[in-house]
Amino acid sequence: MAEIWKSLPSWVRNIVIPIIAVIIAFNVIGFVIGVVSSLIWFAVKALVVVGIAAAVVILVKKAARS
Repeated sequence: MAEIWKSLPSWVRNIVIPIIAVIIAFNVIGFVIGVVSSLIWFAVKALVVVGIAAAVVILVKKAARS
């Protein structure tokens, strides 16, 4: 690997490789943020559904008493 690195022209080592590394880093960070935000959004939706279901159960119990 060191031989390949040394055989590259200096402009590739100093400009092209860092740009590629930054692009890959942004893609990985974007993927991680996307996964985390979708998991959080799923949890919020699940909590809303559970809340609505609890409200329906409470209302049905109140309606059954009267």
